[in-house]
Amino acid sequence: MGLSVNTNPGALNALQYLNATNFELNRTQNRINTGLKVSGAKDNAAIFSIAQKMRGNIAAKNAIGQGLRRAQSTVDVALAAAEAISDTLVKLKELAVRAKQSGQDAATHTALNNDFLQLRDQIDTIAGTAEFNGTNLVKFGAVDLQVATDENGNTFTIPKAEMAAIVLQFGLPNIDLTNDTNAGLSLLVIDNAIATVNGHLSSLGSAHKRLEIVTTLNEKLSDAFEVGVGNLVDADLARESASLQALQVKQQLGLQALAISNQAPQAILSLFG
Repeated sequence: MGLSVNTNPGALNALQYLNATNFELNRTQNRINTGLKVSGAKDNAAIFSIAQKMRGNIAAKNAIGQGLRRAQSTVDVALAAAEAISDTLVKLKELAVRAKQSGQDAATHTALNNDFLQLRDQIDTIAGTAEFNGTNLVKFGAVDLQVATDENGNTFTIPKAEMAAIVLQFGLPNIDLTNDTNAGLSLLVIDNAIATVNGHLSSLGSAHKRLEIVTTLNEKLSDAFEVGVGNLVDADLARESASLQALQVKQQLGLQALAISNQAPQAILSLFG
């Protein structure tokens, strides 16, 4: 093509290459700014779709994890209450054994019985306050706790562990320490209560162990999804840094090439000198 002031092929080519360099430079800068090589569907629709699905799985695992941790805390509180009630029953048994011994006068029975009633009431206080996030497994009228183990609707049940005084058979007629006979009856009730509480301790301990196992599994799965998403969408910042420097050099050279091409039409003036 001859010389022309209307059309400059060299400048057009230089501009095309410069635009391509600027596009790559903007994309590289975006990857560095976000840390992602796929930050939206326009970058790679297929990869972005897969990553979004995995992010949904991560969100579900996080929600399940929160529920599992709440359940663990609820069981922790119930276990603490059961242990406190167990200690109280040991004290009650000591009082009953002392009251059952022959030769006690009425004043001694009265003093022992007052302590007995105070400790019996303490059982209800412990059971009534053993609540976490609105859930109490040990109070009278407690209900089983359903715990979700995954986002697919699978659950397992933590059975209630009612340990209020009435559940442990305290408060029945003649269950006191006012005389030797009642002390003997109370001792039988206390032994039964200790066995009941020990059973609840075992059940709650097993439930807590299962919660720990499920929680650990849930966390590992969530971590695996996090790594999977990272493998799909995270940018290699070392590579992007090297690319950025190369593109910046290309941009400068492109600008110089465009400037040189734009000067070409000036040669036409020499034909008319």
